[in-house]
Amino acid sequence: MEFSLNRADGTTEPVQCQLRELIIAGWTGRDEGLVQAHIRELEEMGVTPPARTPMFYRVAASRLSHAPSIDVTGANTSGEVEIVLIRFGGETYVGTGSDHTDRDAEAHGVTLSKQLCDKPLATDLWRYEDVVPHWDDLQLRAWDGDGREAYQDGTAAAMLHPDDLLRQYEAECGALADGSAMFCGTLPVIGGLRPADRFHYELRDPVRGRAIAADYGIRKLPVAEDETD
Repeated sequence: MEFSLNRADGTTEPVQCQLRELIIAGWTGRDEGLVQAHIRELEEMGVTPPARTPMFYRVAASRLSHAPSIDVTGANTSGEVEIVLIRFGGETYVGTGSDHTDRDAEAHGVTLSKQLCDKPLATDLWRYEDVVPHWDDLQLRAWDGDGREAYQDGTAAAMLHPDDLLRQYEAECGALADGSAMFCGTLPVIGGLRPADRFHYELRDPVRGRAIAADYGIRKLPVAEDETD
């Protein structure tokens, strides 16, 4: 995949990497009480509670996409803005993407639901070491539809610090390897989960006065009824 590396001094550099592993970290909130409350809410919707928190879901790296739009099956899918850690060349970089998820499939299995949709990924990156000193100040925001209705809004302080998240991942699965991308968890949705025809998302660094922003369209493919004799 091709990215634009935005350095702290304001310069940019095109970079390329081959991403072979995609990990979606779920249930990454720092407030354990809020995490458990969210688990109970989803359980009422038929979603099986996670075996532990956080959880690391493996998804095909081919689901990562820079495309301006994605195709989904059925009407009940939605995006989630997330910070994304990308590891290549022996260094860790920070980007943002959308963990677009099939909500109907989520009731049958979270792993299945994560696998069914492409994962849009913005094309800009920052060096991890340039933002980690003020990590909790990073802002995540998302809008759906025409971009005027807020969908998510908060800071990275709501979720596990990436150093803690990576330590837990290493304890379970080994160190994050070169060629890996990890989605680091998301924020509560404003007004409830809902589908849209377009999703806008942004990661803002208020300390350095810069942002990574992207958007994508969602094309809903028709669901054909099975024919019977």
